[in-house]
Amino acid sequence: MSKGTVVLAYSGGLDTSCILVWLKEEGYDVITYLANIGQVEDFDAAKKKAESLGAKKVFIEDLRAEFVEEFIWPSVQASAIYEDRYLLGTSVARPCIARRQIQIARQEGAQYVSHGATGKGNDQIRFELTCYALYPEVQIIAPWRIPEFYNRFVGRKDLMEYAEKNGIPVPVTPKAPWSMDANLMHISYESGILENPKSHAPAGLYLMTKSPEDAPNSPDVLEIEFKKGVPIKVTHVKEGKSKDTPLDIFSYLNEMGGRHGVGRIDIVENRFIGMKSRGIYETPGGTILYHAHLDIETFTMDREVRRIKQGLGVKFAEMLYNGFWYSPECEFVRHCIDKSQERVEGKVQLSVFKGQVYILGRESPKSLYNEDLVSMDVQGDYDPCDASGFIKINAVRFVSWGVPHC
Repeated sequence: MSKGTVVLAYSGGLDTSCILVWLKEEGYDVITYLANIGQVEDFDAAKKKAESLGAKKVFIEDLRAEFVEEFIWPSVQASAIYEDRYLLGTSVARPCIARRQIQIARQEGAQYVSHGATGKGNDQIRFELTCYALYPEVQIIAPWRIPEFYNRFVGRKDLMEYAEKNGIPVPVTPKAPWSMDANLMHISYESGILENPKSHAPAGLYLMTKSPEDAPNSPDVLEIEFKKGVPIKVTHVKEGKSKDTPLDIFSYLNEMGGRHGVGRIDIVENRFIGMKSRGIYETPGGTILYHAHLDIETFTMDREVRRIKQGLGVKFAEMLYNGFWYSPECEFVRHCIDKSQERVEGKVQLSVFKGQVYILGRESPKSLYNEDLVSMDVQGDYDPCDASGFIKINAVRFVSWGVPHC
């Protein structure tokens, strides 16, 4: 008798294929679900593989458009960046993937969901907090936290032996000596030989971006148009080529950034569960948008509003990294950030070249920049005596704390 139905977040790889068979072995009916969020994948082959291993149903869901519009765009508005460097490509994908998993579980009457996230990483938290937020009654099967599972499958060799024994097709090419996670936003690399923080990334590791050394010797100049803090159009200035749908805009920026080696970082970060980890990331389109949005936001937003918004952006990045997308506080912060973006409108011209993004100029109908007021050649409405009073007020404030030592 079946223990119930479980919806498994499935990748088609060795780990989740073994989990599929193991769940059946444990007495569950298994529905597999694979999200297309922009990764390079043979989805038909993955579906056939799951069916051959006994999946009751197989869902292949194209989430690319909603991933950009509902998850990446709010991150762009927030200028979301974790610990000053990480643009959160994996973090922002997880609530998108898990939301659809829960929709399928409810639709199919499944009492359980399962995933293949490791017990040492952040993804287990991101997946499960989303699942519980959207389906409080659901039960989660996390094999890599179940002693009977992780003691049985200590390493890849054990998984390979189990696969061969149970007719699971095994990879015919050698596994890269690191783990990789890819989506439309980025590719991340960690573990294996990268766990030594001193070791350099192998030259052949990067799949999304060219080495800046091999990038073209002339820049590509782009114009990105924003409205309410999100891009609505990108144009290649020289070629005249334009994209104006969210998915096309982001894909084109990935192409341009990848061509010039933009968006590579190698960092050590603080995981939510309490350990430091080394991650290598390439985020070409996201890096271009980060710089372009920052520029148009500064051009159009009031100084004091922006100070508050910056703090909210940092808080949003932390909540996103930690898996709190569906928390009430994150919903509140997203609402505040969205409100702050009402005037963030205009066009930014930039060049991408040899791994860098260079801002060239900007224009906006809602600009707060007053060229006459700031000009050194035009008096305008500004009285230089105003500066004298400003200086005196602040000088008194400084001295009130004690005269500094020279």
